[in-house]
Amino acid sequence: MRRMLGIVLALVPLLAVVPGGAAAQEQAQRGGGLRHLAPGAPADYTEQVPVNVVFVGYDRDDVDAEAFLADLPQTTVPVNRQPSAYAPEPLGIRYTYDYDLTYAGRRYEDRFFAELAGLAVPETLTAYQALYNDQEGNVLDVAGNHHIDAPTVERWLAENPPRGVDTAENTLYFINWYGRDDFRHHVYTKLGEPDPDTGTDFGLRDSRKLIAWGGTTPDDEESGLGRLARVWFYDLSAGPESFTDNWNVDDADLDGDGEADYRMPPIWEYTEGGYRDPAELTPDLAKVARYVGVNLLFTSSPLYRVDLDAPDLPESINLDTNTYEGLPGTDASEAYIDPDLFVSEIAELRPLNRFDYDHQDLPLDGDVRRCLALFYEDEPCFPELEGYPAAYGNLYLPNALLAEVLLDGESSADYELPNINYAVSDEEFPPPFLGLADDDYRTGTQSFTYNFVSPGLVEAGYGLTTTLIHEDGHHLGLSHPMDGYDSETGVDYGPSGPFYFAWSGTESNSMMSYVDLNWDFSQFDRDNSNRFLAEAYAKNANRVLALIQAAGGDDARTNLALRVADARVGLSEREFAAHRYDRAAANAERAYRTVAAAAERLGVPVERAVDPLAIDAGAVDAEAAAAKIPYALDAVDFALRKRLAP
Repeated sequence: MRRMLGIVLALVPLLAVVPGGAAAQEQAQRGGGLRHLAPGAPADYTEQVPVNVVFVGYDRDDVDAEAFLADLPQTTVPVNRQPSAYAPEPLGIRYTYDYDLTYAGRRYEDRFFAELAGLAVPETLTAYQALYNDQEGNVLDVAGNHHIDAPTVERWLAENPPRGVDTAENTLYFINWYGRDDFRHHVYTKLGEPDPDTGTDFGLRDSRKLIAWGGTTPDDEESGLGRLARVWFYDLSAGPESFTDNWNVDDADLDGDGEADYRMPPIWEYTEGGYRDPAELTPDLAKVARYVGVNLLFTSSPLYRVDLDAPDLPESINLDTNTYEGLPGTDASEAYIDPDLFVSEIAELRPLNRFDYDHQDLPLDGDVRRCLALFYEDEPCFPELEGYPAAYGNLYLPNALLAEVLLDGESSADYELPNINYAVSDEEFPPPFLGLADDDYRTGTQSFTYNFVSPGLVEAGYGLTTTLIHEDGHHLGLSHPMDGYDSETGVDYGPSGPFYFAWSGTESNSMMSYVDLNWDFSQFDRDNSNRFLAEAYAKNANRVLALIQAAGGDDARTNLALRVADARVGLSEREFAAHRYDRAAANAERAYRTVAAAAERLGVPVERAVDPLAIDAGAVDAEAAAAKIPYALDAVDFALRKRLAP
């Protein structure tokens, strides 16, 4: 373990006098009188999550409150999603929800829509509005388009909620401007945050015009948001637009998988003879609230376990980055990685850890090149290692064999996060995706990230920096805001088929989205990451406690340390329930460090349970490995085409 025990003196007055001798032994045998720690047990965090839903431009005849609420989840137990493909892994967290529905009054709506009108800048139709006008089944033609700055609208909604709505709580605004005399066709925009490597401002593209936005953090200097807010708005009177494909009212199957793709059309299509029956408006908005707002933004499930190297959790993390340089005359790592931005953005997600960065260039040759070539042919490059899938296994295996070279040990950090970059030509190795956060094929533990750059991707606007931030966000546990898990139905879903509308979640101020309009993590990302970390630290404190008790650690000094840690976990649970997630994580982390230091003092070894870079064909779960969550791993051709759209 890495740090000696420092007893927190401020907590000592909270504790009873620690007994000695036989009394201490008896207390140790029954768990030392601990109330919140339990040897080997899961964590136990509960929260009643406030969720405000505000209807602006809808009245009770449009959206039936009782039917809307009936379609929302009552409880959620999040899971580690990719490990759960191998074996179910629920977290020690249980959410219930306190829903509050508000129908904004006429005075509020007049103020808000006057604000929109004042922000609206006349513009030509987007390509997707023009495509909508070309549909055979459309009920009207969009004319007189306007652009409205999305962060400004989010800020206004955060700072000017209807009476009784606290936007520091999770708040979902459903907006409908259509039908008013002052209505103007419009889309929302987010400009001014270009790709740090190429200078491309994706917000200028028609494919990045929006109908939804939110999740901005107060420390986002460009947002102007003056205080903590948790707001996401969704406007069916905007658009039509690209990511949800609600411009297409003629075709059922949009992604070519042979399955009809459910999407929410523009609000004027909810009419007799339109794309959707008006009676479907209430359940449609409830679907967005449940499967996007609640499941993907407000209370998401992690993609991977956040407890890296469990139960030996790191204090410091090295972003160990390796680039296979396969472009003659181009130093891709020098041209397309901004180390300072990379480290600073990742550090914002996990402020309890210390981060550093190192990098090495390697030739694209040998088994790495051979396996990459066979990746495109779906042929295994090491057929003797049965069970590893031919495609992604061809990226994992050669790098796992080179782990000692890749993890070069230049950093003194406790944990090295291995990033593998491929700088390739479009002709020889056309990038199959921008990036992928891979697992170990045995337990669903995160292993490498793979990140591609090529002349074609650079021309399309992408370097390596933002892909690295995104994929390391996955490695550290985050899912996308457009795919996730529904606890009550047990369904893990992405934006396809009956959940195609979940693409709307990508229209948020999150590095984990696909809109490429910002490079930091949303308030929702940070909230959820802190929740996951609190749970992980408490769970691993219990694991280390079990090791201590198995080794007979029952002296007075150890018992005092454990009671200090126990009090910290109790405080963490209370902060969690009070929605102060950063404090919950910080207190759980201090509890874990106290227990870990006690184990170190006693000479009790605490070692990581899984080595994700160890090759073990006999342990590969081929079925689970083949069933990787495709959207969560950024490896769907259709999704890449969306990101490359003009």
